[in-house]
Amino acid sequence: MKKNYIIVTILLLFTGTIQAQKDKIKAAEKEMNSGNLQDAVIILKSIEYQIYNSNDDDKALFYYVQGSSLLGLADKNIDEGKNLALASKAFQELIKTESESGKIKYSSQVQGSFKNIKGRLVNSAIKDSKANKYIECGEKLFEAYLLDKKDTINLYYAASAFVSGKDFSSALKHYETLKSMNYSGIGIFYYAINKATQVEDSFLTANERDIFIKAGTHEKPRTEKGQSKRGEIYKNIALIYIQNGEIEKAKKAISDARTKNPEDDSLALSEADLYLESKDYDSYKKLVAVILEKNPNDVNLVFNLGVLSEKANNTAQAETFYSKAITIDPQYIKAYINLSVLKLGGLKTINDDMDKLGTSAQDMKKYNVLKIKRDGIYKSVIPYLKKAVEIDPKDKEISQSLLSVYNALEMTVEYKELKAKLS
Repeated sequence: MKKNYIIVTILLLFTGTIQAQKDKIKAAEKEMNSGNLQDAVIILKSIEYQIYNSNDDDKALFYYVQGSSLLGLADKNIDEGKNLALASKAFQELIKTESESGKIKYSSQVQGSFKNIKGRLVNSAIKDSKANKYIECGEKLFEAYLLDKKDTINLYYAASAFVSGKDFSSALKHYETLKSMNYSGIGIFYYAINKATQVEDSFLTANERDIFIKAGTHEKPRTEKGQSKRGEIYKNIALIYIQNGEIEKAKKAISDARTKNPEDDSLALSEADLYLESKDYDSYKKLVAVILEKNPNDVNLVFNLGVLSEKANNTAQAETFYSKAITIDPQYIKAYINLSVLKLGGLKTINDDMDKLGTSAQDMKKYNVLKIKRDGIYKSVIPYLKKAVEIDPKDKEISQSLLSVYNALEMTVEYKELKAKLS
């Protein structure tokens, strides 16, 4: 009899707890409807740990009120990024709850908010990235991906952000997800600016975007062709393994990727880069030879081999590759720019040596020798910078570099002529 009494008492306590939860959810709903959004969020926070044991109707109302209140706070610019991410999670739980129960009441009401939240999350993530808040950026981009899993590029950018924030565990998890999808990033992407939010929304098709343009809700459409990102994904997976001291796992990751995607040259470059990172120079040289034999006139490939060589501090080989890229395509501006930067890199040592000299006759003699070397470097880059300016006269950075060279060599006439063109 005593045992039954205890059971009844427990049931009564449990029933009281359930009723208390219902009352708090209703109280939060009342605060939300009265515009007291922060109070609604606080009330729900106090029972959040209990909601998993509630019935489906209470769960659905809980997540609806929570998500709507958080979104309302974001609309008032109160911790916008954080509250958008939390609202996203709440609405996802709402849809999951109603989907599993088969009782659809609130899901249809929040569907329209998803695209708005997604766009604002991406916009907030961009701001975080510019402020070097890479972890926050990655978290928001991941939430944007969860809202629309067809837009996989947000998962790719989230992984990249976590790499920049040195959260390699999160980055690896997302890269592995992209790998399991065999994500490449290749495709046509359609964008347009949402007039209400001034955020650029993405669309699956041009027709879908055009419907919104014609409806007047969006403007400034643009189309972007994606290039393969597999190489970067697999390379970063491998580099994270290297970071963790797992060299063999890193090599296997790249090897497996190349086996599955033999025609993807970006993977071959990533494998070459990996050998450089792990200081396996023999394997690097062998792979480079194979790559060049297969695609001797692929200007992008040859240029990227120059970048890898420069990264390995092999300036002579880098110069060879950049020069070859120019031979293949005389209008390939990046090769001219990189050649200039490569050659100008030798100035630091010379300038440092010149700064150490005194005013004695012997030091002045050394100074003149170093000055001749320095001027020789400046003169050697003029043809490359002039060609780059000719290819893209609107690029002020290239023109400014050429102006600096003219100034260093006291080429007053050339300096004034170029300066006049830029004015």
